[in-house]
Amino acid sequence: MLTLYIANKNYSSWSMRPWVLLKQAEIPFREEMVRFDSFDEDSKFKQVALKVNPAGQMPVLTDGDFAVWDTLAIVEYLAEKFPERHLWPRDAKARARARSVCAEMHGGFAALRSRCPMNIEASLAQAGALAWRDHADVRRDVQRIIGMWTSLLEEHKGPMLFGDFSIADAYFAPVCMRIMNYALPVPGHITDYIRRVCALPSVAAWIEQALAEKEFVEMDEPYRTGR
Repeated sequence: MLTLYIANKNYSSWSMRPWVLLKQAEIPFREEMVRFDSFDEDSKFKQVALKVNPAGQMPVLTDGDFAVWDTLAIVEYLAEKFPERHLWPRDAKARARARSVCAEMHGGFAALRSRCPMNIEASLAQAGALAWRDHADVRRDVQRIIGMWTSLLEEHKGPMLFGDFSIADAYFAPVCMRIMNYALPVPGHITDYIRRVCALPSVAAWIEQALAEKEFVEMDEPYRTGR
């Protein structure tokens, strides 16, 4: 049985990606939630993380006594283990493009990630407006996402980025959360795509469970001092 170790659903964008992929692809797995307390070496979070992978980070996928960490490695492992699920697009060029945009998300968009950290429970339109006004790098990141998604949706005729649901949609699901919760300005067809992503059973389940956590993790709340 596969086991996916994740952090808090409300905050952990990295954990969201493989969880949504597994759920949407109907791949059986067991979930182990490791809640944030801190990243200090003696914290409960770090101690549990270090037991399952030497990097001491989440998420981690274990397959028996074999551990895979880093979200790109996890999704590639799943794609190879379950080829019949077609987690990447079937066409070779589309597959290469999907890997490209996922790698771009994995290593880029630092401004959007740092200025607008994922917080599903919160309504952060004011913070989003300030980030948009004051930080050109946030505007550049969002414009790149708009251009990328527009091109892919037009080429592959939707409803998802490569037609059918794929790893790419799971990878960008946390970006949908950020754009929505920070009310960042995007055109209507991008809003429509975000709504379709949120309506996916896996994403809807993640959102519902994130809202049910009702925890306040101070280090993940740069815009609030409490609830």
